[in-house]
Amino acid sequence: MRFAISFLVKCLFSRLLLVFLLLTLPIGAVTSQAAEEKKAAHPPMNFILVRSLLCRENCPEWISAEGRITSDTPARLRKILKKIGGRKLPVVFRSEGGDVDAAYAMGRMIRKAGLETAVGGTRLKGCPVGDTRCEAAIAKDGPSGGYTYSAGAYCFSACPLALAGGVSRVSSQWAFIGVHQITTVYNKVRVSYRIEYKIVNGKKKEISRKEVGRKVAGQSSSTKLGKKATAALTAYLKEMGVSEDVIGLMMSATPDNINIVPAMEALRTGLITDMLSYNEWPGMPLCAPDAVAEAVCHSHPVAEAPVMAKAPLSQAPVQDAATETSEKLPKTQPMDFLLMSNGNCREECTQWISADGDITPDTPARLKAMLTTLGERKLPIVLQSNGGDMDAAFVMGRMIRAAGLETSIGRTQLPNCPKLDPRCKASIAKSGPTEGEVFAGRAYCLSSCTLVLMSGTPRIVGYSSIGLVRPTTAEYTRFFAYFDEMGVSAETYETMMFATSIERGTILRSQALKFGIVNGIIPYDEKPGLHVCGPEAKESLRCPRKAEAETVPVAASVN
Repeated sequence: MRFAISFLVKCLFSRLLLVFLLLTLPIGAVTSQAAEEKKAAHPPMNFILVRSLLCRENCPEWISAEGRITSDTPARLRKILKKIGGRKLPVVFRSEGGDVDAAYAMGRMIRKAGLETAVGGTRLKGCPVGDTRCEAAIAKDGPSGGYTYSAGAYCFSACPLALAGGVSRVSSQWAFIGVHQITTVYNKVRVSYRIEYKIVNGKKKEISRKEVGRKVAGQSSSTKLGKKATAALTAYLKEMGVSEDVIGLMMSATPDNINIVPAMEALRTGLITDMLSYNEWPGMPLCAPDAVAEAVCHSHPVAEAPVMAKAPLSQAPVQDAATETSEKLPKTQPMDFLLMSNGNCREECTQWISADGDITPDTPARLKAMLTTLGERKLPIVLQSNGGDMDAAFVMGRMIRAAGLETSIGRTQLPNCPKLDPRCKASIAKSGPTEGEVFAGRAYCLSSCTLVLMSGTPRIVGYSSIGLVRPTTAEYTRFFAYFDEMGVSAETYETMMFATSIERGTILRSQALKFGIVNGIIPYDEKPGLHVCGPEAKESLRCPRKAEAETVPVAASVN
C-alpha cells in the first residue's frame, strides 16, 4: 500500500555565516545598548564630491568617504563613480572600518577605476566644528566646497583594505592607520521544514522538503582565521601590491584594540606609497612627471640639474663638467665643513656639521680634519651636494660609519647672508661654532652624495631631494659592494635601476626607505641636524623606540 504522511519536522542545524566586523564589544545573542550607541556615533559611510577652497583656478576635487563600512557601501561607491564618469578623482578616507568583504569590493573598484586614495578628513564650507560634513553644506548638484585635514584623521580596521585599492595611496605623520584581528561571527539559525515522506516496503523515504521558517538561535565569534579567510586576505593583499606582513600586524591586536602602523612600516609594507609633506593635503592628486612648479598636486617632480651623460661617476666633479658639455650644473664650490649652532635658541643649543658643496678627491681629508677637531663628540652631518667623486664618497661614508654619526639632508643658512650665497664668509665665526639655521625644504643630496648619506647611523630625510646615478661597468662591482657594506638593499635598487632608462634620477622617500638608503623620516616640525637618536631621544618617526607597531585601544584611538 502506498500512502503519504505529511507533517512538520523542526530540525536545528548551524549555518555558518562569515561576517567581518569592527568590534569594540563582544557580540552576543542580543546587541547591547552600548553597541547601538557606537553605531549611532559612527553612521554608515557616505560619499561626497568636494572641490578645494584653497585655490582659485584648476582646483582639485576629491571624493570624501567617511563613516562605517557596511555591506551596502560598495553600491554607494559605485553610484558616485558612475556620477563622475571617467574622471580620476582621489578618494579620501576617514573611517573606523567595518565589513571586510565590502572593503575588498571597494578596493577592487578603486583599483579598476585607477583612482588614488588618501587618509584624511573633510570639512565643508560653513559647517560647525562638530559636524564637518553638515547636510546644509552639501551641494545638490556638482561638488561641495571644502578642504581636507590630516591631523587626527584615521583609517582603521577594514578601512586600510579599501585604502590599499589606490594606485597611489598617501597619508601623513598626523593621521593614523590602524589594523587588528578579523572577527568571524557565526550565527546559529533554527530552520523549520515541511517534509513529505512515503512508505516504501515498510520504510520511510523523503520525497520533498520545503523551508517554512527560520529564526536566529544565537551567535558565537572567533578571531582565528580559517583557511578560506586567510586565502582571501592573502590573495587580496597580493593583488593590491601590499606585503603579507600586514597580516602579522593585524593578528597581533585583539578586536578591542588597534595596531597603529608607524609611517615607515606603512611605507615598507605598501599600505601607503608616499607621505604627504607639511604643505600637502589629502585629496591632492599625484603630480604628473612634467607637472609645473605651480601645479596643485603632491610629490612634485624635482628639477634635475643636467650632467654630462657619458662621464663615469668617479670622474664627475661638477667643476670639470664645463669642459665636456655645454650643459652645466649650477655653479658651486668644493665641499666644505662648518661647525654650526642653532641661532634660534638660548640654552642647550644643538650643533651640527654642515657639509655643503661638490665632493672632490680632497673632501675626505677635510672631513677627517673636522672630525679630529671634534674629538669624540658625535654631531650630525647635514649634507647638501650635487655629488662628485665616487671614490671620495666611499671614503667619507666609511669614516662616518666608523664614527657612528647621523646623516641627513639640509640646506644651512647663515645670518645676514644673501640667498645666492647662504654661507657667506662674513658670517662664518672665526672660532667656535657659527650660528645659523638649517632647513629640509628644497635641500638636495644627489649622485655620489647619496653614497655618503647612506653611511649614517641613523640616516634620515625630510622633504628633500635624493638622487643616484647608474654606475659604469668599471664601477659596478665596487658600487654595489659598498651598498652591502652599508646594509642597503643593493639587489632592490639594482632591479629598479635597470627597469628605467634614466642615467640620473631622483628617488622617492618611500623608495629610499625601502632600499635602506635612509631609515627614518624627519617630522615637519623638526629640522635636520637638530637631534641625534640616542638612548634619551624622544620617540618619533625619526627616532623610533620600537620596531613593532604600537597597540592602543580602539576607543582611545578613535577619540
